[in-house]
Amino acid sequence: MSRKHTISRRGFIGTGAAAAAGFTLAPRIGGRALAAGEDASGRSRGSIAVASANGLAAVEEAAGRMHAGEDALAAAIAGVNTVEADPDDITVGLGGLPNEDGVVELDSAVMHGPTHRAGAVASLREIVHPSRVADLVRRTTDHVLLVGDGALEFAKMYGFEPQSLLTDKSRRIWLYWKQKMSEHDDWIPPPPEEIEPDVRRLVDRLTGTIHVSARSGEGDLSCVTTTSGLFFKIPGRVGDSPIIGAGLYCDNGVGSAGSTGRGEANLQNLCSYQAVEFMRAGLGPADAGLEVLKRVTAHTKRADLLDDRGRPDFGLKFYLVDKRGRYAGASMWGPAEFAVCDDDGPRTEECVYLFERE
Repeated sequence: MSRKHTISRRGFIGTGAAAAAGFTLAPRIGGRALAAGEDASGRSRGSIAVASANGLAAVEEAAGRMHAGEDALAAAIAGVNTVEADPDDITVGLGGLPNEDGVVELDSAVMHGPTHRAGAVASLREIVHPSRVADLVRRTTDHVLLVGDGALEFAKMYGFEPQSLLTDKSRRIWLYWKQKMSEHDDWIPPPPEEIEPDVRRLVDRLTGTIHVSARSGEGDLSCVTTTSGLFFKIPGRVGDSPIIGAGLYCDNGVGSAGSTGRGEANLQNLCSYQAVEFMRAGLGPADAGLEVLKRVTAHTKRADLLDDRGRPDFGLKFYLVDKRGRYAGASMWGPAEFAVCDDDGPRTEECVYLFERE
């Protein structure tokens, strides 16, 4: 049974561009200042799965399978499969929002801690479960990444049945976006009273992804990320999700990390790899995530990506678990939540964060 964690995990409150110039920011948890060296990570007993906030069902499925003895990666993939197959979740798989031409293109990657092997697919069309195809790349080939038509033909070789991934809901959202995209084309948006509130709201969402990092009761780590990518993207655009080290990374002796949000920031900073390396250096998951967010902030120079106080004006979150069973969600902006499931059951908890929305 799901429950809401009641302890606030408040993170670093931003003070303008000071973050990029030395980070004199104040870490907080539960309304009190953190002591020097104190980490805000939670600790898990036994099997644990952490995910983006849309992954509550996914972490429950993954943790349950690990409790039953299943490999951490197989369990994590089964978890995200529940979201990939859900037509009401417009971030991944069936019903994912399409590119600017109205075609759903999916990216996914997996990484298996015990073998340190990875597999990925990008710009995959017509297959509901790209995470399963990514795992087949890992298990049955000497490659890591297959893309486009090659990835589709590979999936068909293994019996995956192509189907249209554009549901009526995602089609309506895409059509409304196209109608309102420009004042200088021949499209006429519908009158406001004819626009479904859900459609109007979702057109303003630009990203959608689910990541799961999992640790078995034996301490083995694995992770999976799956996405339909940036909404209304240029056809062929590949984000961070299928790139090992950017959208996800794990080291079985250290920890696992993955991300949702602005993929280009992850690609330019290899964020998930860096988060694991910070954990290798001794930081707990929460502090490791915050350090990566500081680095992204310092490297963000484009004026159109900054707010009027010089802070990154985009969302970016990390989901982390280490070998010891500590876990955290870390967000550029808060308040924000992530999903977790361990011996205490599935729930959402608050991320630590750099900046607070006013």
